[in-house]
Amino acid sequence: AMEKDHIDLFLEGLDLPGLDPEVEGIVDRINGIARRVKRELEETLDEFKLTHGEWQVLASLRIGGEPWCRSPGDLAERLELSSGAMTNRIDRLEQAGLVARHPDPKDRRGIQVELTDKGRQMYEDSVSAQAAKEALIAGALTKAEQQELNALLRKVMLAAEKRDPAAWKKKKP
Repeated sequence: AMEKDHIDLFLEGLDLPGLDPEVEGIVDRINGIARRVKRELEETLDEFKLTHGEWQVLASLRIGGEPWCRSPGDLAERLELSSGAMTNRIDRLEQAGLVARHPDPKDRRGIQVELTDKGRQMYEDSVSAQAAKEALIAGALTKAEQQELNALLRKVMLAAEKRDPAAWKKKKP
């Protein structure tokens, strides 16, 4: 007999018309895992004294590749923020020594926000710490099971993206 989780126990007592317990189980488990991963990410960011928004700015700079700089406008657009909100994040990151502002060599009126060595290291260390926590979750599965689950979730994600392409167009993981 398969071991039951709290969702199985919840679904056993549920008898509602139009409710498919398999579908409900999938959605509830995905949501529950997502909440746990989010909570662990919040703990990781607290350890590094970063807000989620600040971490997103560091990610946008680091993932963009060398020379690890972008304009504030580009960062705001990528993160779907107002210029004021982006300025606040950049100010806090600059005060912490994680980013630096420099004149834009291509536009003398503009500036570039550059990831400092300290900022790059902070981002990479926080990603490594979070990856270790996520590996504990995925560690419940063998490598083959992880690949199978990824394939199944990809199939579900593609179907969701096709149903509402506009909602997924600008979204980044």
